[in-house]
Amino acid sequence: MSTFRLQQLKGHISPENKITTMASLESPLTTHVLNVAMGVPASNVTLRLYRQDPSSKTWQLLNTGITNADGRYPGLITKELFTAGVYKLHFETAQYWASLGDTSFYPYVEIVFTINDPGQKYHVPLLLSRFSYSTYRGS
Repeated sequence: MSTFRLQQLKGHISPENKITTMASLESPLTTHVLNVAMGVPASNVTLRLYRQDPSSKTWQLLNTGITNADGRYPGLITKELFTAGVYKLHFETAQYWASLGDTSFYPYVEIVFTINDPGQKYHVPLLLSRFSYSTYRGS
């Protein structure tokens, strides 16, 4: 097994990475990036969350972060800021693959979605390989 793969697995199962913050418990919107080509969470992926202004149709940046060892970014948005509207999650995929010594067909991935009921919980995962990606609405 490669050293990289062992490091990824260690980071995924280490107890210190399983600490759940209060922000992650309360965030009504979550994401999880998985490197399906290697079968590991995609850690250190830069992401940005935007909401579209309904009048001007411009994107307003709400949060920027980097996925943790489990491929998650806890505390993406607070309940107070989470309103009905159109959102966009932007993931810097070329940067992620370059950090692994690879190239990617997609320089970035943007997932645009509509929130009609901000009282619900939404999970928007990204399943990623160098030449494809997939997403779905989880819970």
